[in-house]
Amino acid sequence: MKIVLGAEEGRRTLLRRRPPGETPLPPEVWRRTLEAVGHVANVEEAVRRIIRDVREQGDAAVLRYTAAFDGATYSTLRVGTDEIRAAYDHVDPDVVDALRTAAESIRSFHEEQRRHAQQSFQRDGVGVQVTPLARVGLYVPGTAVVYPSSMLMTALPAKAAGVAEVLVASPPGPDGRVAPLKLVAADLAGVDGVFRMSGAQAIAAFAYGTESVPKVDKVCGPGNVFVTLAKREVFGDVGIDALYGPSETIVIADESADPALCAADLLAQAEHDELATPILITISREIADRVGAEVERQLKLIEREAVARASFEARGGAVVVDSLEEALALANEFAPEHMCLLVRDAASWAKQVRNAGGVFVGEDSPESLGDYTAGPSHVMPTMGTARFASPLGVQDFLKATSVVAVDAKKLRALGPAAARIARAEGLTAHARSIELRLGEEL
Repeated sequence: MKIVLGAEEGRRTLLRRRPPGETPLPPEVWRRTLEAVGHVANVEEAVRRIIRDVREQGDAAVLRYTAAFDGATYSTLRVGTDEIRAAYDHVDPDVVDALRTAAESIRSFHEEQRRHAQQSFQRDGVGVQVTPLARVGLYVPGTAVVYPSSMLMTALPAKAAGVAEVLVASPPGPDGRVAPLKLVAADLAGVDGVFRMSGAQAIAAFAYGTESVPKVDKVCGPGNVFVTLAKREVFGDVGIDALYGPSETIVIADESADPALCAADLLAQAEHDELATPILITISREIADRVGAEVERQLKLIEREAVARASFEARGGAVVVDSLEEALALANEFAPEHMCLLVRDAASWAKQVRNAGGVFVGEDSPESLGDYTAGPSHVMPTMGTARFASPLGVQDFLKATSVVAVDAKKLRALGPAAARIARAEGLTAHARSIELRLGEEL
């Protein structure tokens, strides 16, 4: 594991962010992309062409591109209820029970969040009316790794918000089927429809509608670079939650930290993706060395060793700094998706966390618990957007409408000032609209 000394060297090396899309696609993915869309200069151009084709050709384009990218040939985008019911036969009953436990925890958290979310109010005839969105489209990634947890973590906040129709797109396997684990999770979450489609074509189908896919009000959920760029491209025609990048975790450790737990927490994120970012920030060179040794030891114990090792080699490592204050400042600058505090008096240090998608306080609160059963959604801001963005939650599925319903007394109190401002702006029609109601001669 790479170890760098000092905050400035950490900023220059391990903590230097790369813009979205800077990393080139793997050669095989780029080859398939060119075969599917024709000659394009870059992935952004490929995404725009896919979106254009879906808008113009509907289902046919979605099916064609999903076959090209996923190697899956089928004729029906929407997954039938029989297929969803049959999925339970292909999932271990203990896993179904675990998904039920997770679903209940996630549902309970977001129902509580809904009670504390922005509420409708009115004061003197002026207020806000908060309503859920009518229809949302959620993207749930994963074929090499199946993510039933992401199904729960995106659908249950939408359901808790009161969204009338929650639809999901998820990539099919080579057999043209969405993984049974995902279908069971979708059923437990109360999803209203599942569509077998992937990538930019799935985002375009939700954004503009096709013969089989209803147009939605907002598209949410994480995905690969094609999904992320497609969400950016369709924003404005449809709402989006955020642009998500690969997983990132910063573990902050002092000399009291258990190196085995530090390594385990870093590896838990490194195994997601070769592009994941697992970084230790510590005040102890000895801890950095011991965590590095533990990473090497534990890598040999996990199934996705090659993926996790590639993640560490490309973006992982440790930064040794002079103090915990400096460690927190450095972490806040980076604004990671996950920040794990393996330090003495972790609860006090947590108060200094300003920028993180989620903060995991102490050795008994591992980030992996947050991935599955703690309650908050594990869909969190990445790429430094935790400086201004929040985890996916009930608030993403609500919208506010200003309501003005004043009486004549309030109009007389506020109207003259409004009319004077309107005339000062040269907008006399605005002024007359008020003055007529005040009975003034015009």
